[in-house]
Amino acid sequence: MTDKPLNTTFYIQIVELLQSARQQIVRSVNQTMVLTYFEIGRKLIEEEQQGKERADYGKQLLKGLSQILTKEFGKGFSVRNLERMRAFYLLYGKSTTLLSKSNDGEISETFSPVFNLSWSHYLKLMRIDDENERKFYEIESYKNNWSVRELRRQFDSALYTRLVLSRDKDKIKELSENGLVLEKPKDAIKDPYILEFIGLPEHAKYSENQLEQKLIDKLEHFLLELGNGFTFVGRQKRISFDEKHFRIDLVFYNRILRCFVLIDLKIGELTHEDLGQMQMYVNYYDREIKLDDENNTVGIVLCRDKSNSVVEYTLPKNNEQIFASKYQTVLPSKEELKLLINQPNTN
Repeated sequence: MTDKPLNTTFYIQIVELLQSARQQIVRSVNQTMVLTYFEIGRKLIEEEQQGKERADYGKQLLKGLSQILTKEFGKGFSVRNLERMRAFYLLYGKSTTLLSKSNDGEISETFSPVFNLSWSHYLKLMRIDDENERKFYEIESYKNNWSVRELRRQFDSALYTRLVLSRDKDKIKELSENGLVLEKPKDAIKDPYILEFIGLPEHAKYSENQLEQKLIDKLEHFLLELGNGFTFVGRQKRISFDEKHFRIDLVFYNRILRCFVLIDLKIGELTHEDLGQMQMYVNYYDREIKLDDENNTVGIVLCRDKSNSVVEYTLPKNNEQIFASKYQTVLPSKEELKLLINQPNTN
């Protein structure tokens, strides 16, 4: 009797089940650990409040507890870490409060926090002073399954600030309540885009082909910078008519907006010809490529520099398809971030 070949689909299904189970276990362990640290912080605050008559009581409490926990459980319970747990409770202890009634009718308040990220994520989030900004990064980390490294990268690249600057005031609050929500093409646009992951110095000399190749080499990073819902379609996509041939640098599709997104790379200053060329690409895709039930194509010209006046007078007033954004190949400095934050919102 010969062995039957293993069904590939069956094998893949079993692997996916095990991978999913492992992820759930890790997630459960993380949630339990974070909730435990939250409760330790709460008990520390309650105990300190009882002994508040002595100013040094809190220091003595942390030092003594650190010694006991380290002896019992090993590393991870230094005075510094206990201080972080206390700070964690103070910051997140304002979460949802539930009223409960005991058997004798007494009403008491209990906190019911929900923690979906790892302790390392929250250590980073706690260092963000602005509450709205902190909530935004917390939501986006969970929605997009960001690692701590990616959370740091998105924060260092001032993602929240860049999105705030492109929105009306009444839309900014939504970022802290729901994260980034794509309802129209403009919601997906950033200015500038931060491409430090390609490894090119800010003032290095390189061609558009070299820039394109660097982005392809780091495609996973570029997709994260583009944002939610983007999938890669191809590079140097050729379109032809009247015996003339044109090539679009990069083509993506956004599953949320349900439209193609065309990207043209310019290493110099943006010109009105660049915008006109992108308009031609977009028109071609709308008329020849997209399906009837898909939304209009979006075009983004990524450039090193641009004049807002050139953009304003080249594109129609109610433009919803063509966008021009600058790109940077290094993370913004503190001075650049201050300029971003202080510059007027033109929307």
